Amino acid sequence: MKKPSKRYRSALQVADLAKEYPLKDAVAILAKFPQAKFDETVELSFRLGVDPAAGEQMVRGTTPLPNGSGKKVRVLVFTDDSAKALAAGADFAGLQDLMAKINGGWLEFDIAIATTEAMKSVRTLARVLGPKGLMPNPKSGTVTDDIPAGIKAVKAGRVEFKMDKAAGIGVGVGKRSFTPDQIVENVRAVIEAVGKAKPATFKGGNFILNVALSSSMSPGIRLAATEFNQF
Repeated sequence: MKKPSKRYRSALQVADLAKEYPLKDAVAILAKFPQAKFDETVELSFRLGVDPAAGEQMVRGTTPLPNGSGKKVRVLVFTDDSAKALAAGADFAGLQDLMAKINGGWLEFDIAIATTEAMKSVRTLARVLGPKGLMPNPKSGTVTDDIPAGIKAVKAGRVEFKMDKAAGIGVGVGKRSFTPDQIVENVRAVIEAVGKAKPATFKGGNFILNVALSSSMSPGIRLAATEFNQF
């Protein structure tokens, strides 16, 4: 059996990781865990009760974070009007030129937005962008003809979530440098958004089975079911 890391053993001195905690207590515990030399991302991990093999039970969506994500987001916009997109704050903008770069292996951006017209061409990149979670999608608000509003939303800290093949969701909710209140507000916004994304075809049982809070280098702290059982 692999010996627990020093960081994990240190965390065990702070809290019983087998227990569940109210959100505010979990955030306070996280603040006491050993910190890395960089500003770690605070993460929320969900396990859902849906059938991941059922296409109609796919769970995905977006939500703004009340206090932002703390992350610099590099936004690429697929559009024929690159000047407008760049003026609105895009880091990269264009269409055929960017598609050629991406087909050549370039993926130095965090979120891609596309206009409705541009999507007719961008669909050919699905095999490249899809597995990376970078494909523009109307459901996530990244296919829009209001490019300035779309850029503003993602730059301000809108996060996207998507269920994986094991019915899990992981999403960043801030940074270790955030205040406890900022983290609590962001976490509640994400829990609510995931809860509202419950598929109409899901019947019976609990939609959200469990939720854990962690940072990039810390173990997870399980949240009490009272924080999410309304979903």
